[in-house]
Amino acid sequence: METTIEVKKLCKSYDTIKAVENINFSICRKEVFGLLGANGAGKSTTIECILGTKKQDSGTVSILGMNPQKERKKLFENVGVQFQEGYYQDKIKVSELCEVTASLYKEPSDYVALLKQFGLQEKSKSMVSDLSGGQKQRLFIVLALIPNPEVVFLDELTTGLDVKARRDVWKSLSELKAKGLTVLLTSHFMDEVEALCDKIMILKKGKAVFYGTVREAVEASPYDKFEDAYLWYTEEEENESI
Repeated sequence: METTIEVKKLCKSYDTIKAVENINFSICRKEVFGLLGANGAGKSTTIECILGTKKQDSGTVSILGMNPQKERKKLFENVGVQFQEGYYQDKIKVSELCEVTASLYKEPSDYVALLKQFGLQEKSKSMVSDLSGGQKQRLFIVLALIPNPEVVFLDELTTGLDVKARRDVWKSLSELKAKGLTVLLTSHFMDEVEALCDKIMILKKGKAVFYGTVREAVEASPYDKFEDAYLWYTEEEENESI
């Protein structure tokens, strides 16, 4: 299968703190890849280095065969990123924000269809500031998909959503994946990871402690359930009991 993201020997430090140390993984087209770990494990730094918004100390990164440091403009025509709330102005209507976003790209997706797909068509004339937390979260996913990307980065994509809305988002992502989309996501919901991810990497203190499928993660642990296995890899269970 065609590789869309390749990370080799990625290292990044802040002063004496090693945020990411010797990370290696590859993601193929039509795959959903989960980058997991506790807060501070190195997920954000890894993603920032992949996107080229932070420069790694050593190692190589490529997305769609491009160097994110040297080919950022061309790269971002093919990559969608789900930014969090602070990135957007909220004193603007939903439709206006979508239109402004679409104007930045040569061949954007139909944002009206995306709003409908994610249950926001009735909110198109609403101010972004008037949306509920869950509605904003779905809007941020729509904005990430407007570029009609080949690769999309989703950070905690269903935080704040109710059970039905979460399942609807999963269904929409599965449909987009079937059409060729590659997804890199972070999540603290293990049922979400089990439902969506073809492969995962679990980080702990900047190092990879597991890389493979969810099933392989469970089989290599002393547990039968993925959530228990995840806690075992990250030792969160032990820390919480102290």
